[in-house]
Amino acid sequence: MDLQLQGKRALVTGSSSGIGAGIARMLADEGVSVVVHGRNLQRLEAVRAGLAANGAQVAAAAGDLATDEGAASVADAALEAFGGIDILVNNAGGASEEAKKSWFDVDLDEWLSTYQKNVLAAGRLIHQLAPPMRERGWGRIIQIASAAGTIPTSAQPDYGPAKAAMINMSLGLSKALSGTGVTVNTVTPGMIMTEGLMDFLQAFSAKRGWEGTDQAAEYILKGCGQTVNRIGQVDDIAFAVTYLSSPRADFVNGVNMHLDGGGTSNTY
Repeated sequence: MDLQLQGKRALVTGSSSGIGAGIARMLADEGVSVVVHGRNLQRLEAVRAGLAANGAQVAAAAGDLATDEGAASVADAALEAFGGIDILVNNAGGASEEAKKSWFDVDLDEWLSTYQKNVLAAGRLIHQLAPPMRERGWGRIIQIASAAGTIPTSAQPDYGPAKAAMINMSLGLSKALSGTGVTVNTVTPGMIMTEGLMDFLQAFSAKRGWEGTDQAAEYILKGCGQTVNRIGQVDDIAFAVTYLSSPRADFVNGVNMHLDGGGTSNTY
C-alpha cells in the first residue's frame, strides 16, 4: 500500500537510538525527508550517516529540548534543513537521571526535570512547528508516551505522570487544531526490546544466576499482563507511527494507541 508519504518532511526527536531511530528509518524508507535529533553527537551522526547511506534525505539537529534555547535551536535547524516540517514525532524524553526507584527518594527537582524533558520538550516544539502546519492545512503530530502513563507502578513516580500529561495534551491539542488538517495522536508503547530493556534483562538474569536473557524475558512476560506472548520490537512502534503520519490516517485524531501486547487493554 502506498502511504502517500513521498516528499513529506519529518522531525523525530530522540532518534539517535532505540525507538526514535527505528521510526526515523521507517519514515525514510517511505520517502520522507527526515531530521534526526539527539544530544549525543557521535550516536546522532551514526544514525544520520546510516540513513544517508541507504539513500534517505536526512539531516541532523542536536540540542537539549529541556531548555528553551535548545528546543529553538532544534526547531530552527529542522526548518532550515528541508524548508519546513510536516510531521513532528515527539519521542524524546525519559525518567530521572538518578534512576532512583523508591517513590519517596525522587525529589521534586527531579520531578521537574522529568517534566521538562518530556511534556515541556514536546510543548516547545509544538509551539514552533504546529502553527506553520495549520497555515498549510496539513500536518501530523505524534507523541510517544509509555504504558507507565496509564498503569503506574511504585517506581519512577516522576515518569508515569509526565507521560500521562503527554497523553492528555495530545487530546487537548487535537481539539485545538480541529478542522485544520493537522491531526494529533499518541502512541503508547509497552515492553519494547531496546538497549535499555536488554540491559535490564541482563541485570535481572545475573541477579538470579540465569544464563542469557531468555529466562528473564519469559518470567517477566508471565507477570506483566500481556495477552501477546512476545516482547515488542522497535518496528512495532515504527509501523504505527508511520501509519499515523500518513495522509491515509486523516480520520484518526485524538487517539491514544496502546502498543503493548494487550497489557493495558482495559485502560483508557
